[in-house]
Amino acid sequence: MNTGVKITAFTVVIAATFAAAYGVGAATGPLTSAPEPAAHAEHNRPASPDRSAGGHSSHADTTPAGLQISQAGHTLDLKTPRLTAGEKTELRFAIRDQEGRQVTAYRREHGKELHLILASRDLVTYRHLHPTRAADGTWSTPLTLPAAGSYRVFADFTPATEGATNLTLGADLAASGTYKAPALPEPAAITTVDDYTVTLDGDLRPGKAVELTLTVNRDGRPVTDLQPYLGAYGHLVALRSGDLAYLHVHPNGEPGDGTTKPGPSISFTVTAPSAGTYRLFLDFQHNGTVHTAAFTVQADRTAGAPEPANGEEHGNHQH
Repeated sequence: MNTGVKITAFTVVIAATFAAAYGVGAATGPLTSAPEPAAHAEHNRPASPDRSAGGHSSHADTTPAGLQISQAGHTLDLKTPRLTAGEKTELRFAIRDQEGRQVTAYRREHGKELHLILASRDLVTYRHLHPTRAADGTWSTPLTLPAAGSYRVFADFTPATEGATNLTLGADLAASGTYKAPALPEPAAITTVDDYTVTLDGDLRPGKAVELTLTVNRDGRPVTDLQPYLGAYGHLVALRSGDLAYLHVHPNGEPGDGTTKPGPSISFTVTAPSAGTYRLFLDFQHNGTVHTAAFTVQADRTAGAPEPANGEEHGNHQH
């Protein structure tokens, strides 16, 4: 039996630092999405530091999104780097430009100026948050973390400056308390969240563009009336185990395009950079409520799809 260990925020910060260093050293390539229709292409590629006004890179950028706290003259300033597990805290942060000024103007994408993703380093806890920005550029959102440990915060945004491109900056967040290391759920093609069952069809293959289709059912019936959430019927975040390289992928097709149906299936085209373990988080909205379905998947050059599992897994989603 594992015994809980009392840890402080300082200890968690040190652990997160070594975990990040190990993950970066073990990673073999960036996490990227495959080419897709123009409607979503700008949102699916990893952040690149140098782009011309036309939106094209001046050189190939192979840095995975979310691994850097500073990029393209912008820095994520996490003003709340530590908190206590189980206690409601106001998480505060800002984006600073190369002059050190807090950014106050952003380009709205999918209905929001900034998307904030939070994940535990064990990839069990996940949050997709939409914080509020004050006039001085300080962002804030209430947050209660379920367990002590190391977390990673990802700010996904595009500055409202000419020629600016989408960026994802990351910073470590520590939660003190009694820590018990959870096991990452085994790979499975079926998961449940609330009273919904979501099935994953497709395999991640290193260096190869593949289509992943996620099908939503409720009480054994296909859900054919999914509601648009942030301009799409579903949003997918992929995190690579080890370094937590980040990819926010949008589906193939969108509401109102004349061909995309509101369920039960949502498809994405994704390329995994290397063999290994990945965690996928699907956000979808039905009957006015957003749900998160989570999957553990293996990117393998030869293996088939993961075997279905009957285990139940509930998403940690907060708004």
